[in-house]
Amino acid sequence: MPITCFIRYEIDPYQKDAFEEYARNWNEAIPRCGADLIGYYAPHEGSATLAYAAYNVENLAAYEAYRAKLMADPIGQANYAFAKEKRLIRREDRTFLRLVTGTNGGLIR
Repeated sequence: MPITCFIRYEIDPYQKDAFEEYARNWNEAIPRCGADLIGYYAPHEGSATLAYAAYNVENLAAYEAYRAKLMADPIGQANYAFAKEKRLIRREDRTFLRLVTGTNGGLIR
C-alpha cells in the first residue's frame, strides 16, 4: 500500500502564474525520479496564497530515494532554482498519509 505525500504551499499571491509554471515543470521529473504524481493545485477561489501538491510513493525509504534523485535531476535542479529566483514559495509543509477508504466507499485493506 503506497503512502501519499501532500504538500501545502503558501505562495506569493502575485506569483500565481509562476507557481503554475513551477507545477507544470514537475510533470516529467517527478515520475522519472520514482513518485506517482497525482497533481498540483493552484489557487482558484478563496485564498490566493494556498496551493497543494500530492504524489504517491511506496514507503518512506522510497521517498528518501526519490528525493535524492529529484535533487540530482537536471529538470529538478532547474525548477528549484526557478522557484528560488522568483521567490514564489513562502512556505511548504509536507505530510504523509495512507489511504483508508476509496472513492467507492469501501475499506482499503
